[in-house]
Amino acid sequence: MKRIGLLGGSFNPAHRGHRAISLHALRALDLDEVWWMVSPGNPLKEAKGMAPFAARMASARAMARHAPIRPTAVEKRLKTRYTVDTLTKLPRLYPRHRFIWLMGADNLAQFDQWRGWRQIARQVPIAVIARPGYDRDAHASSAMGWLRRYLRPARQAKNWTKWSLPALVLLRFRPDPTSATRLRAADPGWHRRFTRVRAAATHPLA
Repeated sequence: MKRIGLLGGSFNPAHRGHRAISLHALRALDLDEVWWMVSPGNPLKEAKGMAPFAARMASARAMARHAPIRPTAVEKRLKTRYTVDTLTKLPRLYPRHRFIWLMGADNLAQFDQWRGWRQIARQVPIAVIARPGYDRDAHASSAMGWLRRYLRPARQAKNWTKWSLPALVLLRFRPDPTSATRLRAADPGWHRRFTRVRAAATHPLA
């Protein structure tokens, strides 16, 4: 069984923070790989300011180089828009993989707005990684109010494949403060650097 961490997002663009979170999760959870699931369209984000999918995928590939991180267009291939639907289909495609969902504290703060969020928690373990400025909102969120009873000690994080679900673990490390919002503000045309980069992958995951 391969142990896979799933990090979903717009990757608009992918940046050092995504890489740092992934590398920490690889160590803390004893993962074989982290898959960056580049979203065709995040239902909770406005389309305005969203770079083309091909550019976002290309930026993810560039940032993931030389690491056990695999950017994937699997949601585009499955034609799923919501995480709960993706997680329903993934085990059928990859029956020899075990999955854990990775999210930053900023996502936990709004997790109760995700479609079928309780179902997501019953489908896969969830690892939440601290992000500067979001921890207080995350711990006070409605979702955390429900998930708190399922909290597992961080020292047991490598045993996540044995946990009964729902299960939540909080991982802490020195986070990278890089923000996609700030990167876009500093370079609104960042995606033009990737317009000539072929975003279609040769790997079957893409």
